[in-house]
Amino acid sequence: MTDISTLSFSERSVLFAKISQLAYYTDTATRKQAKRLGFSVREFYNCSSAQAYLLETDTDIVIACRGTEPHQFADLKADANAWPVVSETISRVHAGFKGYVDYLWPLVEEDIHSSTKRLWFTGHSLGAAMATLMTYRCEHCSRTQNAEELYTYGSPRVGWPKYIKAFKTPHHRWVNNNDIVTRVPFWIMGYRHSGEEHYVNAYGNVRPMTGWQRAKDRMRGLWFGIKKGKVDSFSDHAIGAYVNHCENYHRGQENPQRLYR
Repeated sequence: MTDISTLSFSERSVLFAKISQLAYYTDTATRKQAKRLGFSVREFYNCSSAQAYLLETDTDIVIACRGTEPHQFADLKADANAWPVVSETISRVHAGFKGYVDYLWPLVEEDIHSSTKRLWFTGHSLGAAMATLMTYRCEHCSRTQNAEELYTYGSPRVGWPKYIKAFKTPHHRWVNNNDIVTRVPFWIMGYRHSGEEHYVNAYGNVRPMTGWQRAKDRMRGLWFGIKKGKVDSFSDHAIGAYVNHCENYHRGQENPQRLYR
């Protein structure tokens, strides 16, 4: 595995999407898939249903947080606990996400505080929210270095505006069309997104969008989903879909589409 810092943005997007995906596998499968990507699994954190992996190479460390498992009641409870609570640093954040990070952070911090390797965070869904909070803690922890970058896929909103504005680490946030998780907790509750958004439209192409264009694109995506017999808001959230879109983006593959008006 070459240094992650030497990879292009599209290459890193594919790599971290695949790493976020392997966080869902069994421990044995995760280690096998990590090896294929050029990493070894140094630690598996598992505390009160909160889970994450520490993967490493000779030059890099990646913390990959696991997203929501539908059959895990604790995960669903954490997702639903959207009450804003005071964060470890500034302003307020999602109580459920913070609780999961509180379980794991002492273990993660202990493993990364003395490392001189480049540090990266990634995750999908609940794991994306956890990775975001951990990245922010690195910025305010004297015992750890700052992360190089944060890559998230299908991330919910995690904090209030003051918290988001204070976030300094480069954050690449991938959003797939109608992915419903990216729209919660609700804006009216004070929650906002962080980072630079990379939006995949209904045709599967990466496009910047105005508010009106996005509204039309979401309706288009819902219609495409109905024709395929899918509920687009949920199928768009699958980590496999994010992996596929990132791979197509890296290859420069463009799906035919009508021009926006």
